[in-house]
Amino acid sequence: MTDRRLTVHEANLLVVETLMRCCTSKANAESVARALILAELAGQLGHGLRRVAAYAAQAKSGKVDGMAVPSGQWTRPGTFAVDAAHGFAFPALDLAVAALPKIARAQGIAMAGIRRSHHSGVAGLVVEALAEKGLMALMVANTPAAMAPWGAARPLFGTNPVAFAAPIADAEPIVIDISLSKVARGKIMAAQQKGEPIPEGWALDANGQPTTDPTAALAGTMIAMGGAKGAALAIMVEMLSAGLTGANYAFEATSYFDAQGEPPGTGQTIIVIDPKALGFDAERRFALLASLIEESEGARLPGRRRQALRAKLSADGIVVDDDLRAQIEAAGR
Repeated sequence: MTDRRLTVHEANLLVVETLMRCCTSKANAESVARALILAELAGQLGHGLRRVAAYAAQAKSGKVDGMAVPSGQWTRPGTFAVDAAHGFAFPALDLAVAALPKIARAQGIAMAGIRRSHHSGVAGLVVEALAEKGLMALMVANTPAAMAPWGAARPLFGTNPVAFAAPIADAEPIVIDISLSKVARGKIMAAQQKGEPIPEGWALDANGQPTTDPTAALAGTMIAMGGAKGAALAIMVEMLSAGLTGANYAFEATSYFDAQGEPPGTGQTIIVIDPKALGFDAERRFALLASLIEESEGARLPGRRRQALRAKLSADGIVVDDDLRAQIEAAGR
């Protein structure tokens, strides 16, 4: 297997052309491509180009409506309900990110809830985009069932990412992005595609036994980060992103990885806060805390590794192995 570097433009074009070949509008394909390429630049390969073949197959089968146009409605002065219309999540997220800043600045806080959605990729990228506009942001998303309640065996919760970002005076934002499983499920999917084992402690097989086989892990359950505490946080995310928005709970959602069945119909919630809302310069206060973290020996500010990697890969290009590129180029042909 050999590797080749693609420029950001080349990688973007590869995704757009593939999705448009598979029943996806140009606008939606471009939105998806931006998100997947940004995931690659952040080093989150399980949410990047390795998703293209599955996305294309789902658009072609109709499990995802590649032609869907998301719509939004202000249900209260500060709450924006978005219907992704069983399309890709990224156009719906784009709609929310465009709508929330004006209202958050006007009244201090605003929230969007997205229903009938799909895989939302790297949640940290969404909140970082808002922080770059000078706003604090929190995003939660539910995903198809992959984790059981603590002490049980039946998966009811997704890996359910939680992301937060805040603007820092005279610096790039701080970005916190965690999956409530020990690792994101996309990492197991990437290992399966590469034919590589996963570390023990990431997942259990369908019989509840530890496994290093990514295929057995995908058929089993993920292990919650922090044990019972992580499983409890997954309940919170399910309520915020699905119970509150009218989206499917994790146990009601179909897989993001194949083209069979009904649309997943999962949800996302984004809360945006103006850091000036309480009357003082919070960005300077955030900068003080950030500087102390960075000055602590052995510590690293969340988000800095991704930001440095993005700058490097934007200049050097994205490494894509030949097998992956062939898989993407074959989609829909």
